[in-house]
Amino acid sequence: MASDDCTCRRKYATLLRRAVLTLLVSAALVTLCYFLCDRPVAYYMHDRHFDRFAVLLWLTYIPMAFDAIAPIILVLAAMKLTWASWTRFDRTLIAASVSIMIGVGFEYYLKFLFGRYWPETWVDHNPSLIGDGAYGFHPFHGGSDYGSFPSGHTARTFAVLSVIAGAYPAWRWPCFAVCGLVIVGLIGMNYHFVGDTIGGAALGTLTAMYAFYLFQLDRHRQLNDGMET
Repeated sequence: MASDDCTCRRKYATLLRRAVLTLLVSAALVTLCYFLCDRPVAYYMHDRHFDRFAVLLWLTYIPMAFDAIAPIILVLAAMKLTWASWTRFDRTLIAASVSIMIGVGFEYYLKFLFGRYWPETWVDHNPSLIGDGAYGFHPFHGGSDYGSFPSGHTARTFAVLSVIAGAYPAWRWPCFAVCGLVIVGLIGMNYHFVGDTIGGAALGTLTAMYAFYLFQLDRHRQLNDGMET
């Protein structure tokens, strides 16, 4: 028992180090983007009218589908326990659902904490870089005007697909490809700055990391799709 507790503590100490490293790297990248590329990319997307491509808009709908499915999965999982135990695939879906729901909760408070203006004006004449030349972070400002950072769409995508990619390495590249496509859609539509998507990716990855280990998906990792332990 003592050996198991020691192993568990080491595992979560390693996880904490990885989480801190993720935060530090993402903070550095967000800072670089803020000064070097967020504004140029936003102006480029606006001037070239990338928002006319419907496919970019469709890509931004993917995370919202995850958002809608997550609570349904949790309800069905609870019902299944009345007649059968959870399989490893069930636990993967549950972990992904918990990950996205926790990520959404953090996203709400982080948007208030950072208070960043949007690239473009979308709702109720919100201040934006393109519309008003408004740019920057305004900590502890709530409301729709200050909700650009971090990207909730990116956080949702990484929160779900990072769990699945970790549990089933054979699906890793398709999962990461979908993550990349969502980011392309968000930046192409000028819904978010590049730095916003990095922040969202970090948030989603962090919630996925902890959900992955809390649901013990690190044990007996399987390479073949559809196989159960």
